[in-house]
Amino acid sequence: MRKYLLIILAVVSVIACNPRHKKKKTKSGPVNRFMTYYNTLFNSKEAFNAEMESRDKAHVDNFYDPYISVYTTEDDVNALQSGSSISSGSNDPDAPPPLRGARPSSVNDVNDRAGGMIGANNNNKKGASILQITEAKAQKAITKYSVLVNGVEKNKKIFDAYILLAKARMYQGKYLESLDALGYIFNNMSKDKRLPLARIYQAVNYTKLKEYYRADEVFIDLEENPKIKLTKEHKRILKVYQADNFLKWGKKELAAEVLEDAFAYNKNRKTKSRIAFLRGQILSDLNRKSEARESFAAAYKYANSYEFEVKSQIEIAKTFDGKADSYEEAMAYLEKIAKKGTYASRKNELYYASGLIATSATKDSIADSYFRKALKEKQSDPQIRGLTYAEIAKKYFAKDDYLTAGVYYDSALAVMTYQPEKERLTSLTANIKKLSKNYYVVKKNDSILALTKMTDGEKRDYFAKYIEKIKAKEAVEELEKKRAERNKGFDNSDYNANSIFANNSSDSNSFQNFGISGGSTFYFANSSNIPRGESAFKQTWGNRTLMDNWRYSAKTTTIEDMKNEALGLANAPDPRRLEPEFYIEKIPTSKVELDKLKKDRDTASLGMGSMYETYFGNTKLATKTLFDLVEKKPDEETDLLALYNIFVFNYEKTPSEAEKAKALILEKYPYTSYAEFVKNPKSKDFNKTTADVEKLYADAYKLYETGKFAESSAIIDKAIADNPKDALVPKFYLLNAYNAGKTAGKEIMILQLEQIVLNYKKTPEGKKAQDLLKYLKSDAKLELTDDQGNSVKEKPQPAINKEEEAKQKLKEELDANERGSSGPGRPGAMNDSNSTFPKQSIQVNKTSTAEQKSEMKRK
Repeated sequence: MRKYLLIILAVVSVIACNPRHKKKKTKSGPVNRFMTYYNTLFNSKEAFNAEMESRDKAHVDNFYDPYISVYTTEDDVNALQSGSSISSGSNDPDAPPPLRGARPSSVNDVNDRAGGMIGANNNNKKGASILQITEAKAQKAITKYSVLVNGVEKNKKIFDAYILLAKARMYQGKYLESLDALGYIFNNMSKDKRLPLARIYQAVNYTKLKEYYRADEVFIDLEENPKIKLTKEHKRILKVYQADNFLKWGKKELAAEVLEDAFAYNKNRKTKSRIAFLRGQILSDLNRKSEARESFAAAYKYANSYEFEVKSQIEIAKTFDGKADSYEEAMAYLEKIAKKGTYASRKNELYYASGLIATSATKDSIADSYFRKALKEKQSDPQIRGLTYAEIAKKYFAKDDYLTAGVYYDSALAVMTYQPEKERLTSLTANIKKLSKNYYVVKKNDSILALTKMTDGEKRDYFAKYIEKIKAKEAVEELEKKRAERNKGFDNSDYNANSIFANNSSDSNSFQNFGISGGSTFYFANSSNIPRGESAFKQTWGNRTLMDNWRYSAKTTTIEDMKNEALGLANAPDPRRLEPEFYIEKIPTSKVELDKLKKDRDTASLGMGSMYETYFGNTKLATKTLFDLVEKKPDEETDLLALYNIFVFNYEKTPSEAEKAKALILEKYPYTSYAEFVKNPKSKDFNKTTADVEKLYADAYKLYETGKFAESSAIIDKAIADNPKDALVPKFYLLNAYNAGKTAGKEIMILQLEQIVLNYKKTPEGKKAQDLLKYLKSDAKLELTDDQGNSVKEKPQPAINKEEEAKQKLKEELDANERGSSGPGRPGAMNDSNSTFPKQSIQVNKTSTAEQKSEMKRK
C-alpha cells in the first residue's frame, strides 16, 4: 500500500510542477500586464511608431490634387498593399528583417520571435514590411497573454494589442480584417473606457470601404450617446476622420463645418495648418472665397515649412475677387512677403501668385510681366513653372495666336509633374496644332489671293515697304555681330593668350588669380560682359537648349521661325531678296493655281470653324468663322456644310443664328436632305413607345401592304406630329420612304432615305436606309463567269424597267421585314434609339440643284 501511495504522490508532484498547468491558473494582474507590454507588445508598438514616423518623413504633399490629407500617414491603398519593405542586413535573403526606429534590444526580440512566423507566412525575399511585423507581434501578444474569463477579457493590455492589430491591418488596406480585430474589443471589452477609440477606427474602416452612411452612423452615436464619454484626444481624432468621411461622401458643406471643429480641438501646429488648408480648398470649391481666404491665412500662420507657407499664399491669391477686393492691398501684401529673405528661393512662386491676382483684376499686361518675372527666377516647383507657362499661353490663345500659345503650352508640359493637368494640356496642344495648321493655311492663302488682286504699282509699293523692314532688321543684326566681334571673349574655341580663360600665371588679373587684390576680370564678375557674351553666342550658335552635346544638336526653332515656316516664308537669305521683282515673280497667275488656293483656303476655314466648336466649345467664334466662309462664296458642297454646321451648333444655343443658316439652306439648296433636316430637326430623347403608337404603326403598315400608300402616309404624318419623341419615329420615317418609293418614284425616296441617314444614322433604320441608298444609287452591272471563273457573254434579256426592278427589290425587303428584319417591319421590332445630330462626315448629294428640279418636273 505504501508503494502505491508513493507512486501517486510522485505523479501529483510532476503535474503540479508542469508549466502548462501553471499557465491555466494565470490570473489577470499587474505582473501579467507588465509581461504583456514589455515582452511582446512593446516591440509591436515600436514597429508601428517607426512606420508612422517613416511615412511622415517620406510624405510629399501634392498641392495640385483637389484636396490634401490632414494626416501625412494616410497613403494610397495601392502603395499600402505593397508595404514599406525592409531588407535584412544578413546575406541570407530569408533572414528575419530588422526594425527601423526600434531599440537594439527590441530589434533582436522582433527578429527572434516574429521572424520565423513572418517568414513562414510571407514568401517575400526582401523581408516583411514593418506593418506586417506589427501585426505579427500584436497577434503573438494576444495569443500568449490573453485572459478570457466567461467572455470577458481580463488583461487590459490586450486592448492595446487589438488596436495595434486593427491599425496595422487598416494601413495595409485590409479593412475587413481590421474590423474583425475591432469586433473582439466590442464583444469582450465592452466596458473599457477606451472603447470610443475602437469605435472611431471602426468608422474609419467603413469610410475606406466607401460605406459612408455606416461610418456616419458610428460618428453620430459617438457624439450623441450620453453613455459614451469622449476625451479631448478622442474628439481631435474623431473630427478629422468625420470630415474625411463627409468629403469622400460628397457632402462638402458638412465637411467644412466639421473641419472648423477639428481646427479648434487640435493643438498641434502642423495638424492645425493642414486642417485649415484642406478647409480652404473645400470652401474654394463651394465658391465661398472670403471664408476660404481666412482658412488659407490660418494655414499660413500655423505652417511648419516654407513649402506650406508659399502654397498657402498662392491659394490666397486664387481667392482674390477683382470686383469686391482691393487690388492695391492684395499686391502690397504679396510684395511685402516676397521681400522676406526666407522666401528668396521661392520668389518665382510668389510672382506667379501676383500674376494670378493681376489676372483676376483684368490687368493683363501687369499679369504678363509678373509671369515672365517668375520664369526668370530660379525654379522651386516644376508644377508652378508649368502653370506659369500655361498662364502666358492663355493670353496668346485669347488673342487667336494659336501657334505661340501652343509653344508655351509645350513648355508647360515639359516641366509639369501633375499628371491630370499634363493629360489635359496634351489634348489641348494637339488640338491647337490641328487648328494652327488650318489657321495659317487661311492666312497664307488670303495674303496670296489679296496680292493677285493688286495692280503692278500696288505690288511694287507693297514689297518696297517689306524690303525696307528686311534692311532695318539686317542692319541691327550686323551691328550686333560687329559689336560681338569687338568684344570677343565668349567664343566657342578661341582660347588664346588674350582669352579670359587663358591660364597665364604671369598676369595678375588672370582667371587663376581671381579674388586677389587688384581687381578681378573673371568673365561673369563683370555685368557688362554678360549681355555681349550672350549676343555673341546667339550670333554663332543661335538659340540653344541646355543639353549634352549641344554643339551637334539641331538649332532650336524660334516662335518667329515657326510662324514663317507656316506662312511659307524662307529663312535663308536670297541674293535677290532686296528686289521687288523677286517677290512679284512668285505670285501665281494661272486660274488652276488660284482655284486651288481658294479651295484649300475654304476647306481649311471650314475645318477651323468646326474645331472652334468641337475642341474648345467656342460657338460664337465658330459661327463667325463659318459665316465669313459663306461670304467668301465657296463651292456648293463647302457652302452647304458650313451653313449646316452653323445650324447644328446654334440650334439649341442661339436660335437666331440657326434661323439665318436655315433660311440660306432653304433658299440655296431646297431639294437636299439638309433642307429636309433643318425643316424638322429631331430630338435626342427617343427612349420609349406606347401601345397607341404601336397600333398606329401597325395600321399604317397594313395600308402599305394593301397598296393604299397615300392613306398610310397620312397616318404616319399625323403619328409623327403627335408623338415626336416616340421610339418608333425612325420606323415611321422609313415606312414613309417606302410609300414615297411607290408613289413619287426613286428620286423622292432617295431624298427621304438621306434624311433618315442624317437624323438616325446609328439606329437600325438608319443603317437600313444606308443599304437601300447604296442599292438605289448603284450602276454596277452583273458579270457572268463560267465554272473556271472566266468571263462569259451575258445572254440578251428582255428589257426590264429599272424602276420596276427597284420596286421588286423593295418588295423583297418588305417581305424580309415581315419575317423579323429591322426594316420598317412590324411595330414589335422596336429599339431604344438615341437620335443625334449628324456628323460632318456626311456627304452632300452630288446631284446639282438644277438637275433635281428638272427631275422633279419630269416626275
